[in-house]
Amino acid sequence: MRRFLLLFLVLIVSIPLINAQRYLTSQFDEVNVVSTAYGRNFTVIAVPQLGRTLSLPLATDIYSPKGDTETNRPLIIYFPTGNFLPFPQNTSPSGTIKDSTAVDFATKLAKMGYVVAIADYRKGWNPVATTQESRVSGLINAAYRGVQDARTAIRFFKEKAADFGVDTTRIAIWGQGTGGYITLATATLDSYNKIFTTTNPAFKFIGSNQLPYVIERAPLPGGGFYYINADIEGKIVGRVPPNADGTPNPGPPPTGDTLNFPNWINHSSDFKLAINVGGALGDISWLDANSADIISIQAPYDPFAPYKDAVLFVPIPGGQLPVVQVQGSYLVQEKLKSLGKDAAYQNINPVYDPIGTAIKDRQEGFVNLFPVIGTPANIPNDSSPWDFWSPDNPNHANGLNGNPDMSPEKARRYIDSIITFVAPRACIGLDLPCKSLVTSSTKDLTDANVNLKMSPNPSSVDINISVSDETPIKTITLFDVIGRTVRTFNNVNTSAYTLRRESIQDGMYFVKLDFDKGTLTKKVIFE
Repeated sequence: MRRFLLLFLVLIVSIPLINAQRYLTSQFDEVNVVSTAYGRNFTVIAVPQLGRTLSLPLATDIYSPKGDTETNRPLIIYFPTGNFLPFPQNTSPSGTIKDSTAVDFATKLAKMGYVVAIADYRKGWNPVATTQESRVSGLINAAYRGVQDARTAIRFFKEKAADFGVDTTRIAIWGQGTGGYITLATATLDSYNKIFTTTNPAFKFIGSNQLPYVIERAPLPGGGFYYINADIEGKIVGRVPPNADGTPNPGPPPTGDTLNFPNWINHSSDFKLAINVGGALGDISWLDANSADIISIQAPYDPFAPYKDAVLFVPIPGGQLPVVQVQGSYLVQEKLKSLGKDAAYQNINPVYDPIGTAIKDRQEGFVNLFPVIGTPANIPNDSSPWDFWSPDNPNHANGLNGNPDMSPEKARRYIDSIITFVAPRACIGLDLPCKSLVTSSTKDLTDANVNLKMSPNPSSVDINISVSDETPIKTITLFDVIGRTVRTFNNVNTSAYTLRRESIQDGMYFVKLDFDKGTLTKKVIFE
């Protein structure tokens, strides 16, 4: 299976995808890029040097299809990775809105017809703090600021929708690595109280002083409230509080120093879809029926974001420092399925979902989960095979520790595969015109429904197809991996049929079998 999957991943790069359908395949040859700020906010990153927070613009690069006449387009806001620390001090080869991987994703998505904004977010925490409590506090505060910034970016585009030609009812957020942590938190944290009522484990974001690590507001002795980290929407000014006795705290940062500044407060922060590539969720209890739809892409052996449930560790010379227990893509999709939030994605037409069809055996029934296996598969730390950078990057050697056979060619194979996996699901999640195309209109049957048998498969010759006598095949259609009809056999009306190979080239195909009570599509391989 893996051999054919890898062959297929290589194949995708060299051929156009599916048919010429907007949002499913490339429509444009070039993109426009506009750089601007989606807001301004205060960062703690300079507190060790300046003793106070620092106001900085929140930068974004906006990619749109050049020559597009459509003026009401879906928007993807893309948050790159970076360890919540500035580049290059983060010791990673990534961490800016100019990252090669982010730019490649954005360019390809814009050529498909989307508007894509690669958005920066505030940095700042100490991953090597001397106590685990300090590390947990620093990380959850960084993530909280990331959620505020993500929602600020959403509101910016609602304010400037006409300027950038975006449909404000069709917004998706997409996070890579650290950006994935932000994306999942933004998709699930609709209440501040969720932060300190966790379940895996319980109360993990409450300190030994019994106070939450993130404090939205605190009561004043004379009445009223003092906003500290401010609301999760980022719509309220937040400031460093005084001491418990009311006296000023000299800091750093000092009492009154700004921790959050509101932007675009007259708009909602609502969006429709979240795509996580390599991130994890702060706590699975945050995910409920009110959460956004989520598509998950992750390497099952990722040491920086557990696939299921594990403690996040920070690597240091000679060992690791534990931070906090988090939940990964597998458990996210398991919870979504238990809530019925994957129902709309169950009947994707396999012709428009070649990657989902190819990896179905590894999804364990979770239709929106892409478990990515690196190449070669025996490299245990190849946790982000979609990532690439220039060899003159100052953190090149560090990057190779987690991606030892890094190359643009390798990364783009995975980038193309991820986009191919996401594309039909985005049609559904964003309610785009391509939704009716990618969703099967007839009942999808299982092998057991018709007692299907196909052999040999893979095959170097013909393939024998048989079903029960009670459910004869009406029509057989053979598609290639880009959705083109190779052969159609009408009026079959039999329970046994031999699919002749004849002049069919080597490769992966899809056979759609039509019955009176529905359809069944199977992957076949000629070699």
